[in-house]
Amino acid sequence: MTSLPRPELRNVGLVVAILALAPLPVLGATYYQGLLVHILVVALFAAGLNVVFGHTDQLFLFTGGIAGVGAYGTALLADWLGVTAWVTLVLAALIAGLIGLAVSWISAKRNLTVVLIAILTLNLQIVLHEIFVGARDLTGGSTGFAYDYLSIGSMAEVAGVGKKVVVYYLLLVLLLVVLVGYISLIRSKAGVAFEAIREDELAAESIGVDVVRYKSLAGFLAAFVIGFTGPFVAAGSGYLLPGEFSFLAVDVLVLIVLVIGGLRTTLGPIVGAVVIVVVEEFLATVASNWQSAIFGALLILLFLYFQDGIVRALRHRFDELGIGSATETAD
Repeated sequence: MTSLPRPELRNVGLVVAILALAPLPVLGATYYQGLLVHILVVALFAAGLNVVFGHTDQLFLFTGGIAGVGAYGTALLADWLGVTAWVTLVLAALIAGLIGLAVSWISAKRNLTVVLIAILTLNLQIVLHEIFVGARDLTGGSTGFAYDYLSIGSMAEVAGVGKKVVVYYLLLVLLLVVLVGYISLIRSKAGVAFEAIREDELAAESIGVDVVRYKSLAGFLAAFVIGFTGPFVAAGSGYLLPGEFSFLAVDVLVLIVLVIGGLRTTLGPIVGAVVIVVVEEFLATVASNWQSAIFGALLILLFLYFQDGIVRALRHRFDELGIGSATETAD
């Protein structure tokens, strides 16, 4: 494994430091705290999808379902096993990861195209969402249930801040770990294999790359990160509802965020999440009746003028101006 690049680590550290200061001006405003939590949740979902879709062309369209497995699994396992939810959080994330691994393994074994993988995972998303709604004795159905399994309330009392602030900083730590892990991953042997698979799967296999193994690894890592993040969706609001993990609420938004921010970039998920979530919330406030139409038009413009993502567009612009490594250097 090569050493981690200092410019990229510096950029990640700078962005995380800025994000760490973000809640300070809104400590008394729960609405804006919730918005900040939502940005980090979406960024983490996009970071997970970036590994499996961005690097191995496996389009997972069940991000919401996998996140729901993490959230519901954490709560149910805590009740059944009688242990702290911080233990069952890891167990639920592992279950989510194994689902991602199974999907990737089957897809690789059967040589499914990106379109077929998308169809397969979309159907799994529908199945998982129906389970969340239909298994009322376990999940509470469409009415959901109160969610404080991670003892966020106790942490907030000790810290003297709101619950959402605690959730935000927990997510920020998780985001830092995920980003550093991502930088390490794409510069490892696995990262080289991912790149070979993305460029030409047959050629990669011909030079000895175990395509099934590395695609399965990407599926596991992506689903693990998404499943680990899932419980924090409910922890932020204090209530778990199946609607929070639907295809329209999660998958569409996350895919847009990833593409707009920049596939195969470290900071793309964060930049995309900030831009898309803020624009969406702004339109909901000033033009709620026209929100969908205006948002759709803005997305078209972004896709037209930032085809490689905002991060790469900014990097190219800084390069033209002769400003050094002002943005991340990885593609």
